[in-house]
Amino acid sequence: MIGNQSTCAEAQNLCTSNNAICTDNPISGSGGYLCSCKYGYWGNPYLSSGCKDIDECDPSSILNMPTILNLTTILNQTMNDCAENAICTNTPGGFNCSCKHHYYGDGKTYCIPKAFSVIKLSLGLSFGLLSLLISVTWLYFGIRRRKLNKQREKFFHQNGGLLMKQKISSIDGTSAELSKFFTAEELKKATNNYAEDRILGQGGYGVVYKGILPDQRVVAIKKSKVMDVNQVEQFINELLILTQVNHRNVVKVLGCCFESEVPELVYEYISNGTLSQHIHKTLSWLTLDNRLRIATEAASALSYLHSAASIPIIHRDVKSANILLDSNYVAKIADFGASRLVPLDQTQVSTLVQGTLGYLDPEYLQSSQLTEKSDVYSFGVVLAELLTGKKPICLERSEEERNLVHYFIVSMKENRLSQILEPRVVREGTSEQLQAIAELVKRCLCSKSEGRPAMKEVVTELERLRKYRKDPWVNEQSHEESESLLSEEARVEYSYNTEPTSLSTSTSDLSKKYSFNCSMTFPLNSSRLNSSRY
Repeated sequence: MIGNQSTCAEAQNLCTSNNAICTDNPISGSGGYLCSCKYGYWGNPYLSSGCKDIDECDPSSILNMPTILNLTTILNQTMNDCAENAICTNTPGGFNCSCKHHYYGDGKTYCIPKAFSVIKLSLGLSFGLLSLLISVTWLYFGIRRRKLNKQREKFFHQNGGLLMKQKISSIDGTSAELSKFFTAEELKKATNNYAEDRILGQGGYGVVYKGILPDQRVVAIKKSKVMDVNQVEQFINELLILTQVNHRNVVKVLGCCFESEVPELVYEYISNGTLSQHIHKTLSWLTLDNRLRIATEAASALSYLHSAASIPIIHRDVKSANILLDSNYVAKIADFGASRLVPLDQTQVSTLVQGTLGYLDPEYLQSSQLTEKSDVYSFGVVLAELLTGKKPICLERSEEERNLVHYFIVSMKENRLSQILEPRVVREGTSEQLQAIAELVKRCLCSKSEGRPAMKEVVTELERLRKYRKDPWVNEQSHEESESLLSEEARVEYSYNTEPTSLSTSTSDLSKKYSFNCSMTFPLNSSRLNSSRY
């Protein structure tokens, strides 16, 4: 301390070192001043180069300092506070701290190994890539969804969806259910993406799937294979008529989908399979009364289509495989894929021949002129099938028996009808009743359409025949033998019938039930779905 009256302001030139500072005497009124080196420097502040830099990064430099300096001050100034694993770098009047290689941090408070940084970096990159992937995926599916929507819109217009909507809106009182439009996505979900285990039937025309709608309704979805763009308006007109058909013995059309490449039709689901499956099942449960009831119900539906519908409809593919049985074994006519509308001012229409061999009207086959009597002939074949339990055509039978229609008519002429009828039918019917039924079958199978009865007359006759009094066909002795056989068969049939038939509709079962050897129910036109249940 310079103890005279001078102050730092007066004596500032006396602290000649560049790194020195001047401090006034802290005792008030005493005067004097003190020269000292700045923090981070040591030496003589009264000399021009007296204040030297302290190397805080080298504690050993303390040994080179004059011992006259305050040791505490020296220690405080020579100590650096860099963190562990940090590198100290000396600077004029101070120092810097930085982390060693493979470490990161501020150097003073912490230095952490870079392994942690790698993990963070990896996580950051992972989240970044995941976000990028999600964004790209969202973009891809967004573009794909937009493209799919455009495609579905195109199909909707192409298949006549707008035309269908216009025609429905022009009909007063059309219910929402009858005009239901299903989306392609709805039907895809309903069929589990058209899984093979959902197939009910398939053929040249397309495939029928079992579907479950969001409201848990079970439906049958018919997916066609082809659609003639030139026939769109005719298809829409026919579909419109079918949606308005309302008869307890006709499978109901619940709606349609125009968003697929070809239109898809949605029908009510019929659970107990086809009449064909029940007729040709070993130990069939069908009694004569059941056969007549089912025949009456089917005839009633055809009569309705021919005369009671707003525009007459000819089914054109009547066969036992297209007569379904619901959970109560009530008959329902199905598969209107080949159906044709008949203008009210016409009695017949000219079409390409379509149908199933064995059921096909020979007159229609020769002339291509379709009339309501063509359905009558096909129904006559179904009646013969019900009575005999035989398929319309079977190559395994003898040449005489191969064609059921020919065999049935010849047997009637030769008065040996009882030989070709199902034994159970013979046991349960009266001679007059069975003869009358056979005569009705014969009339339906007349080669000339004008000789066939109308379906309305067929219904009336079948209802009358169901009321016949029980009277054995055979003599008393053979009747007793029949009763003995019947009692034995009844035990088997009773066990069969205690649980209602629940037919499997898998593809393998269908292939067995429609084997080529005995059914021969292949279509003349390969575009028909003749093995389908719908």
